[in-house]
Formats: sequence, C-alpha cells, structure tokens
Amino acid sequence: MENGIPVLAVVGPTASGKTKLGVELALALNGEVVSADSMQIYQGMDIATAKPNEAEQKGIMHHLIGFLPPGERYSVARYVEDAGRVIREIHGRGKLPVLVGGTGLYISSLLDNIRFAEEEGNPSLRIRLRAFAEREGQAALHARLSQIDPEYARTLHPNNLGRVIRAIEIFETTGKPMSAHLRESKAEPSPYRPVLLGLRFGDRQKLYDRINERVDRMVEAGLLDEARAALPEAGSTAAQAIGCKELLPFLEGKAPLEDCLEELKKATRRYAKRQLSWFQRDERIHWLECDRYDSFEALFDQALKTAAAALAPSAAGRL
Repeated sequence: MENGIPVLAVVGPTASGKTKLGVELALALNGEVVSADSMQIYQGMDIATAKPNEAEQKGIMHHLIGFLPPGERYSVARYVEDAGRVIREIHGRGKLPVLVGGTGLYISSLLDNIRFAEEEGNPSLRIRLRAFAEREGQAALHARLSQIDPEYARTLHPNNLGRVIRAIEIFETTGKPMSAHLRESKAEPSPYRPVLLGLRFGDRQKLYDRINERVDRMVEAGLLDEARAALPEAGSTAAQAIGCKELLPFLEGKAPLEDCLEELKKATRRYAKRQLSWFQRDERIHWLECDRYDSFEALFDQALKTAAAALAPSAAGRL
C-alpha cells in the first residue's frame, strides 16, 4: 500500500460538484481524470449523464467517458480492468490519476482491487428475471435474492434491478452467492495508495435544490431530444440511466411532461441518498461539506490542502 500508485478520488452524490472540483484538482496537481460513473461510459447520453463538456474539462485529459455504444453491456469487472489500465498509463506519464464519480461499486471495486472472473452469463435467465420483476415488482425479486444471498442483498437497493438480476444469475450459474465471490476476490492487496475526498451537504435540502435546478437546466439543454434519440439504441444497462427512463412515458404519449419531470427529480434525489449511504460507510473518506464554504474557491483551497497533505510521501503510512 505504501508503495502503491497514488490515486486521488473525488466522490459523493450527484449534483454535488464533483466534476468541477476534480478538474480543478487535476489542474493543480498535474493530473488526468478517470471517470467512475457507470452511465457516462455510454455514447449519446451527454446531457442525461451530466458529462463534462470541452469547456468544463479545461484541457484536462478525461478517460472512460463516452467510449461505449449504448447497446453494449458493461460490468464492474470490465471497469476494474479498464480503469486499472488507464491509471497505470497515467502514472507512467508521471501524472496523478484523479478518479471522479459517484458509482460507489465501481470505486470500491477498483481501489480495493476486487477481482472476480467474468462469467459468460445466462441471457435467457436474465430475460426471465426481468419479466418476473415487471410482473411481481422489483421488491419481490430483491426478496428472492435475500433468500439465496442475504449478505449481498443488504448492500443493494431493490430498485437496483441490474445488480439484483446479476447476483441471482451468478448464483444460478455458479452455485455460489455473489458475497462469496466478493470475499474470494480480495485475496490480492490493492496496487493503489488512494486518497478519497467526499462532497456532501450539512443541509440535505440544499443538495436536493441543486438536483431540481440541474434537471431544469438539462431540459433547457435538450434532454428530451437526447432521450428520444438514445432510448431506441440503449441496451438494458444504458436504458436504466436516470434522465432517460423517467421520460419514456411522455415520449410514448402516456403521461404529461410535468409529471415525468417531477418523477425524474424524485428519482435523482433518491439516487443521491443511496450514493451518500454507500460512501458514508467508507471511513477513509475526507468529507467536505459544501454548504460550509462561502465560495467554490474556499472549498477548493481546503480540498487541495487536504489532498496534498495526504498524497505526500510522508503520509503514505497513514493512508
């Protein structure tokens, strides 16, 4: 660990300001950004997934953004492999990898070096499980997972349908629960020396207000047209992106736009709560409460000071 590749990670809930802070830290620390967002990997979903545009990237190299067709399936194991390769390349150039995102499973699997073999999978089983969820409800499928793997089921929200299906599929295919696979996957130590900065708000309503405002800006930027174009091409994973599936009833003429936008805001707020619950379990995170600072500059100064101190070679033994 002390001799591992240093990685600065900026984590937290959606709309908390991770992208801007990550870019500014990369500028200050000679870094390159590695995305840790399970939906920003897809092409053609820029607005819905809040991908940083060219101006927002400020000339900083960004990796693992918009590189995959929306119809292609992607996994945590593939992310760990892809991100690990990119991090080694960045480190080899003498730069700092700056991991930025809110997909907790991607981040913890990468930084903790969780390795598990890619199974071929069972497409017909996935279809049956998805049909069961549509017929009986996602909570019912989650309850089914709880019966075969209660340990892993406790880490998943019932609405995380893709992960629930994958966990049941793993069990049915291998005869071994996902929780056992994850324990076995931690046999090798992590090759990284991570420093984690987390963004959150002391007043949760301020985060929710930011989420609501961002949805309104997304609509003004063309979210409806993007969703209309992306949904027909999206695979089962990409189609679950918040910002697309909530608009489907409107695009199909089944619900008014106002109702769909309100559902989108609610879904995003619920997602932010789940993100916070995930990250708050990680005791390594240095938390910054955004609403305690009177400006972004003040927040950035504290983030830079914290990151620089933790990344210093003399601090390696404390990480």
